[in-house]
Amino acid sequence: MNVQFLLKIAITVALVLLASALARRQGWLGALVASLPLTSLLVLAWLYHDTRDPKQVADLAMGIFWFVLGSLPFFVALALALRHGWRIGPAFALAGAAGFAGVSLTQWLLARGP
Repeated sequence: MNVQFLLKIAITVALVLLASALARRQGWLGALVASLPLTSLLVLAWLYHDTRDPKQVADLAMGIFWFVLGSLPFFVALALALRHGWRIGPAFALAGAAGFAGVSLTQWLLARGP
């Protein structure tokens, strides 16, 4: 493993740990950190560093945008299920299915083209 790969792992782990620690203290602050496009920014920066291709970075940025929209049903389904008293396991299963459906729909729409 090279140093760049280990640095990527360390930064990603640090962001997840920061978001979860903040969520335990102040839920909104944990949600803010988790919702920031920090991971996307890192991926886009590393892609540019590796390829020096702005078009490839732009294409990835648009792909991330569309798939973020497609993943939103995950969060809505999870919140609604938990607020209606579902146990955590079934709530996550429902949310996973909703997220998968949203991302699959996004993929299908993107594949169809304009």
